[in-house]
Amino acid sequence: MMRCQRRVLGEVAAEPSATIWQGIEAHPFTLAADGRAPQQGTMVKSVWNAAEWRVLFEVADTHVWATSTERGAMLYEEEVVEVFVDPFGDLEHYFEIELNPLNAVLEVVARRSRSGYKKDFAWRCEDLRTAARRTSTGWCGELAIPFRSLVAEPPVVGAKWRANFCRIDRPPGVERELTAWSSPRRANFHTPERFGYVEFVG
Repeated sequence: MMRCQRRVLGEVAAEPSATIWQGIEAHPFTLAADGRAPQQGTMVKSVWNAAEWRVLFEVADTHVWATSTERGAMLYEEEVVEVFVDPFGDLEHYFEIELNPLNAVLEVVARRSRSGYKKDFAWRCEDLRTAARRTSTGWCGELAIPFRSLVAEPPVVGAKWRANFCRIDRPPGVERELTAWSSPRRANFHTPERFGYVEFVG
């Protein structure tokens, strides 16, 4: 369970030392396949207000790279962090938003079908704001996700959403590393039944 605290939110700057992130618990990632410790760690934090949900990733990476700069590009083919969220918790559909070190974004909505989940790459998270920047130990990414782009009404204090936070790391010369906050226990993030819970608290 991630307890997402309500805060007064400032600019989107991908800056872990910013006031809004002080005192907020950082949640570590583990390997997607088996929950073990990764070679390169990732931490995620989240906060909210009445209008939006903020997510901050702190990524340890000895070789940060990406080439895609266009919105909607297939970012998962390179290095990326990802937010998965099912606000209704019914596993019928969920949203996915990806962010790479160059501040490019990919948005997807997946809907359950007879053969699994069908992905819609035409969806856009309206008024999404993001920031990404390099650090001395890797990179940081921040997303400001407007609630109105996901649901008709924002969550109330005590609401719980199904969600996951994930990372694809592609170091040179070795196999990719898939990590997540809530390990799906397989090498595939599209496992909504393994999403954790984010609780919106006051």
